[in-house]
Amino acid sequence: MTIMPHLMFMLVLLVSFLTNVMVHAKGNNNVREACSVTRYRNLCVHSLAHFSSTAGTSPSKWARAGVSVTIGEVKNVQAYLAKLKWQGSMKGRNSVALTDCVESFGYALDELHLSLGVLRKLSRSTFSTQMGDLNTWISAALTDEDTCLDGFKGQNYQREIQLLQKRVQNVSYITSNALALVNKLATTGLGSINYP
Repeated sequence: MTIMPHLMFMLVLLVSFLTNVMVHAKGNNNVREACSVTRYRNLCVHSLAHFSSTAGTSPSKWARAGVSVTIGEVKNVQAYLAKLKWQGSMKGRNSVALTDCVESFGYALDELHLSLGVLRKLSRSTFSTQMGDLNTWISAALTDEDTCLDGFKGQNYQREIQLLQKRVQNVSYITSNALALVNKLATTGLGSINYP
């Protein structure tokens, strides 16, 4: 007689565990499906996995998540660049390139903030214009990030510059993914989202 409540408890635990596994698997499917349009899929899945349950299958939420994550990554690189500049270890051409890089990342951050603002206020009546603006701004941010690396060409022998290039390249991959998610939203349209 005392075995029955114990079995019932174990059954409840098992059902709870299986439900969690299914929800987690569905979330993984959501992020993988969203990232299927991106060029750097593994990076996309890794950087956006924690949005799986909140973004679901909504292209607008995935685009917003992509741009939000990109803003965070750009801020991290911007802080890293500012630290390098403050340390003053780069001289001559590299110092000038670093100053240009800091400026380029400032522009990129501005363009990404504009993009996030638009994604938060999508409207059926201006959707096409908004998508055009988003494409322009995120593409410009990507160009600014790529431009940052131009000044350091031929300087690959320095470990410090190699690390800088790797971080800048990584953030440009994340920005490229965000642009792909925005382009997916542009082709899918607002769908069932209730915006004015």
